[in-house]
Amino acid sequence: MMGERQVDQAALFYEFSLERHVPQDHLLRAIDRFVDLSGVRRDLAPFYSSTGRPSIDPELLIRMLLVGYCFGVRSERRLCEEVHLNLAYRWFCRLGLDGDVPDHSTFSKNRHGRFRDSDLLRKLFETVVRRCMAEGLVGGDGFAVDASLIRADANRQRSAGGAEDVDWEELAATRRSVREYLDTLDDAAWGAASPTTPKFVSRSDPAAQWTGAHKGHAFFAYATNYLIDLDHAVIVDVEASRAIRQAEVGAARTMVERTQDRFGLWPERLAADSAYGSAEMLAWLVHERGIEPHIPVFDKSARTDGTFSRSDFPYDHARDLYTCPAGKELRPRQRVYRSSAPLVDDDGMIRYRASKFYCDACSLKPQCCPNTPARKIPRSIHEGARDMARDIAKTDAYAASRRERKKVEMLFAHLKRILRLDRLRLRGPCGARDEFLLAATAQNLRKLAKLVPAPRPIMI
Repeated sequence: MMGERQVDQAALFYEFSLERHVPQDHLLRAIDRFVDLSGVRRDLAPFYSSTGRPSIDPELLIRMLLVGYCFGVRSERRLCEEVHLNLAYRWFCRLGLDGDVPDHSTFSKNRHGRFRDSDLLRKLFETVVRRCMAEGLVGGDGFAVDASLIRADANRQRSAGGAEDVDWEELAATRRSVREYLDTLDDAAWGAASPTTPKFVSRSDPAAQWTGAHKGHAFFAYATNYLIDLDHAVIVDVEASRAIRQAEVGAARTMVERTQDRFGLWPERLAADSAYGSAEMLAWLVHERGIEPHIPVFDKSARTDGTFSRSDFPYDHARDLYTCPAGKELRPRQRVYRSSAPLVDDDGMIRYRASKFYCDACSLKPQCCPNTPARKIPRSIHEGARDMARDIAKTDAYAASRRERKKVEMLFAHLKRILRLDRLRLRGPCGARDEFLLAATAQNLRKLAKLVPAPRPIMI
């Protein structure tokens, strides 16, 4: 039998519990256990006036931002609509049924003002990391570092050539992203990361790097750098930088130092790809931080033209010399000059040279140095750290680190496919930093919700 037609009949009284209508297995219920905003008001207190109208609760804004980044709601205008309609979102944001959702412009005003001035998003991220440590999800013995490119909100058609003269001071008067770019010209992770002039510079977001690293169409991008603990892939630090190798390596140093200063974490090993295997980086890890580099050595000494490579010349540490396949010695300097040049050049390399007298008479010269009078072997002043990394690469621990290093790549895939952060919405270095911090906070919260079970209710 067909049921009766449903007729909307208004009732005088309703009994409705928002708590009862949010499912117990909802992701926000699991996340809510680990959201600690007790310090938000204390951190923001100096940035509010003691008079005037009451402002929007900053805890409400943070909770709404966490909802947006946890569920991939990229637009703040759409986020306000979703929070207004979704009961679970209202429950998480403590709005109840009749609470007013703030206007989307409120986020922009607070982000560019109080949140950045107080470094609130960094403090929120570190609070979640400390909770991960308290729950036993951070071992602290092994870390991994990597970077991933995120498209910037910049258009190629409106960019300028790298060598083109642009009045950036005039643009900075009206564009916040340009002012941030000028402020970071001397920073190691931004303007001073590389002296190379880029092919194109965006007028709307000049800090974004023009890159073709994906082997396809080039685009403007930033790099998000993750430092993770290898036990449960918890993100212990995140940093925004330009999308070039030098800036990413500098960001890795910054994250390792900051993690040691803020959390007291001193890892025994660091896993990374060959982009972090430069001599300077390996020496910094070994000699200054005491960290084993589980990193492939960045080495271009192998030859493919049939002549001897540097590996064919064994090095004698005690006598500080190389020996060629013919048994002759290569030393840093064959002659003694009245005014000798420094042994170490500007690139930190020492040149070991063979004697031209022996090379001219050697039968192996066509296989050794057919186009030069004598063979030269460059050796970095940090070669000891490079040798240590080569020795570690032969161990089983290195093979394990190489497998575990893929965890950071999985986090980047989750960031782009699930959280939908494949393109930035905010511009400038500060905008990129804000988005990366919030996304990493959301990923750690989801990790806590997944790995830490909820306590069972006590039956009375």
